Amino acid sequence: MNFKNLFAGKYALVGSLLLCLSCLGLQAQNSYNSQPASTNVPGAEYPRLDSQLRGIFRVSAPNAQKVELNLGKKYEMTKSSDGFWMVTTDPLVVGFHYYTILIDGVSVADPSSESFFGGSSMQSGIEVPEAGVDYYLPKNVPHGKVESVIYYSKNEKRYRRCFVYIPPGYDKNPNVKYPVLYLQHGMGEDERGWSIQGKMNNIVDNLLAEGKCKPMIIVMDNGNIAYMKKRPAMPAPGASEESRKEFTQFLMNFGSDFYPIFLDDLVPFIDSNFRTLPNRESRAMAGLSFGGFQTLTITLAHLDKFSYIGGFSPGLNDQAIQTIYKDVPAFNRMVKTFFLSTGSVEREGNSNIKDLHEALDKAGVKNVYYESPGTAHEWLTWRRSLHEFLPLLFK
Repeated sequence: MNFKNLFAGKYALVGSLLLCLSCLGLQAQNSYNSQPASTNVPGAEYPRLDSQLRGIFRVSAPNAQKVELNLGKKYEMTKSSDGFWMVTTDPLVVGFHYYTILIDGVSVADPSSESFFGGSSMQSGIEVPEAGVDYYLPKNVPHGKVESVIYYSKNEKRYRRCFVYIPPGYDKNPNVKYPVLYLQHGMGEDERGWSIQGKMNNIVDNLLAEGKCKPMIIVMDNGNIAYMKKRPAMPAPGASEESRKEFTQFLMNFGSDFYPIFLDDLVPFIDSNFRTLPNRESRAMAGLSFGGFQTLTITLAHLDKFSYIGGFSPGLNDQAIQTIYKDVPAFNRMVKTFFLSTGSVEREGNSNIKDLHEALDKAGVKNVYYESPGTAHEWLTWRRSLHEFLPLLFK
């Protein structure tokens, strides 16, 4: 018998067990110094966030062979004897983050988390709080309400759903009419995004209570970009003309069926069923990411209907933007606010949006540029953008 190998094997086994116990002990210790995430379903103790903003995730999968957390970065989870799998992440960036659980390679939502529509599917999400910041949190102020509204689209020949924010006091003042902001979601999301992930209603309620924005109706519809078809890669600098044309054609076609729905069905419906001020001076449109592309495409072609325009990390429609330069004095006269924003660490589009702002300045086009510090192409960028945009409306 080879006693040397036997003892070596035993020591290796003991070492492995101690390492596993150490990891589990560290995770348990982290759990005690942490709080459940605000995005958990009621009563759920996990996921949790510790004082360093590390996420602690725990799921039950007793028969699984391998479980991973997909939070943009993948983390391999560790199984305990009771069939639960746990992992503690690196410190997370503040803001809202989608995530899924991979159980033996199958992507599923975490049953302990609320579900959010993003990436063209229902996913889990975790809110990482930003210290000292509460502009998007509910406060003891008068609250508006968000209603689910069904309307008929003659263009699609079917009923559609939109969400409508009605400001505080709307029902108590039947003679008052309100301006309207149409607010669009991004690619792979839907009409729920702004009121759930975006905390739109809290942002508006708080600004209204502080006297920093005008009471308004806000309409959020599905831009028909919730489900992504095959998307060509964004052309890199120096890419061939053919690849640029392919990408441009994709942008021009994707979601374009929403434009007649928006102009011919939605806007008339809102003006007929809510107490609006049905004129261009009292109508605004804004959108994030591809919803920003749709916003620029619609508004710049219909300045007779809109006076306020907002693009939050928008995709840029070059054809639409070129129309601005044809008559700069007329554009400045008709558009009361032309707002562009981006996150300072966005990988796609940040430099393009800043370059557009600088080109507009050079041409004498009045515009407002906001750069969200330290954020990428994400909901915190767009919450901040909305918070900056709303006070500029309907003055």
